[in-house]
Formats: sequence, C-alpha cells, structure tokens
Amino acid sequence: MSAPGSVLGTAILLLAALPAAAQEVLVTTEWVSNNLNNPKVRVLEVSVDPGVYEKGHVEGAVGVKWHSELADPVSRDIVSAASFEKLLSRAGISGDTTVVLYGDNNNWFAAWGYWIFEIYGHKAVRIMDGGRKKWEIEKRPWDTTVPSHPATTYRAAPPNLALRARLPDVLSVVEKRSPGALVDVRSPDEFAGKVFAPPGIQELAIRAGHVPGARSVPWSKTVNEDGTFKSREDLRKLYAEVGVDGKTPVITYCRIGERSSHSWFVLKELLGYDVRNYDGSWTEYGNAVGVPIENPAGTVWTGK
Repeated sequence: MSAPGSVLGTAILLLAALPAAAQEVLVTTEWVSNNLNNPKVRVLEVSVDPGVYEKGHVEGAVGVKWHSELADPVSRDIVSAASFEKLLSRAGISGDTTVVLYGDNNNWFAAWGYWIFEIYGHKAVRIMDGGRKKWEIEKRPWDTTVPSHPATTYRAAPPNLALRARLPDVLSVVEKRSPGALVDVRSPDEFAGKVFAPPGIQELAIRAGHVPGARSVPWSKTVNEDGTFKSREDLRKLYAEVGVDGKTPVITYCRIGERSSHSWFVLKELLGYDVRNYDGSWTEYGNAVGVPIENPAGTVWTGK
C-alpha cells in the first residue's frame, strides 16, 4: 500500500508509458489495487447499469447512480451544487481527496462523473483506465460489501460553465456566428439518420440525423479492446482526419451527453484541446423547434 503522501508520485511512476497529458488524469488498475486502503484516495463506480455495482465492485468503491445522483432527478440538468456536496460528504470525500472514477461500457458514465467533478472544481479527480472491463480481464477480485466511510463536509467550487455547451452555443456555431467544430460521437447509423437511437433506447428525438456541419467520430474509436484509451498519437490522428486539430474550439455531443463526455475527456484531458460537452445533445437538439438538421437517410418519425 502506498503512503498517503505518495499518491500522485506513484500514479506518475505507473503511468510513465502514457502521454504526458494523461499522467495527471488517468490511473492504472494496478495503481488502484495498490491504493485500496489509502485514506487519501476514494474510488467511485459510476456505471451505465446501476445494478452492476451490487453484483461486484472494486473493494471500498462507493456506488454512484448517474441518473439520480449526478443529474437532477426533476429538471433535465446536471446535479445541483448542494446535492453534489451531500453526495461527496456521504462518500467521505474532502477537498484534498484523490477521487478515482471507473465504470462499465469503457467508462461512459465514469467520464460523465469526471466532467461533473471538473465543473464543480474538485482538484484531484482521475479515471481508472480501462474501467470494469480491464479489471475483469486481469481477473482482479470483486467485492459485494457496501463500504462505509466517515462523513465529511464537502464544499463545491462555483460551477465552471466554460466546460458545458448549451443549445444557443451550438446554434451559434451552426450559424457561423462563433468559431467551432462540432463532433458527433454517436454511431454512424445515428449520424446518418438511419436510426433514431441505439436499439432498446427509449429517450428519442422525433427527428433523425445530425447537427449541420458536425464531424462524425464515434466514441468507440478512442479506446482499445481492453477498454483503455488509445495513445495520444492515435487519438490526435483520429480527430485530425476529420479536421479537428485543436486550433478551433470544439463541442462534443451524442444522445444524452454520456458518450460525448467520454469524447470530451479524450479531447480536453488527453489532447489538451478547448472543448465543451453539449449534454442536451441530440434528444434536445433533435426535438427543438425551428433548428436545422442534416438527415442523409431521410428517415421520418411516424410515432411507432
């Protein structure tokens, strides 16, 4: 087990092979395993399926439900500062705690959680590279015990709204009133308008297609088979191929903001680009009245 004061040093040592930009925002599964009992570290699981945590989680990890604890349960909005403070206080997190997030689906909602932590100004937040997938591949143990950590009194910083895009921001780019590149991280079929949403998804927009001028870079292209992020060189090349090179501000979007927070993390934290996440995404944009879309497939919603 690492001594509390050596948390960041150990992380950098174990991540020496990663790009410099990633060393401060990623930790390995090995690092997490070595710091399970470190009082200066708190591990949180934020998974797409809220029930997967109960089936087994990293020892000592606190389960966080993205839909009710990292989002407002009434308004369609991110969690309020007051609710965020209560959540972190219950989890035993202080301002100087190193928070490590992980989850299923290659860290979809772990990235959403990271985005929320950044908005509210937590100084030391990391993602466990590879998430649940890599932990399972390495046959590391799961625990079913719900941990209990001494409560704290957490205080969030004023929200950093520069990390978040809203519908008027997107329209400003579409109408060329503001410089920017729009990155659609959904599947090619969603982008082309062949489908309204992935199979089995209930949250729909009544129009299919994409925001005019958006570049298609599916989020899944940013990760390796084991769920870890691709190298900085590969990521930079992936986006450069569609004209996204960091010289222009970027807005990422998907359907409800979770996949786009994953790509936001890649572009901002791993590549260092100026990026905002549009969490309204296609369910807002595709349902908005009077905004333009591009729909190559010409699919029309019939209510069925």
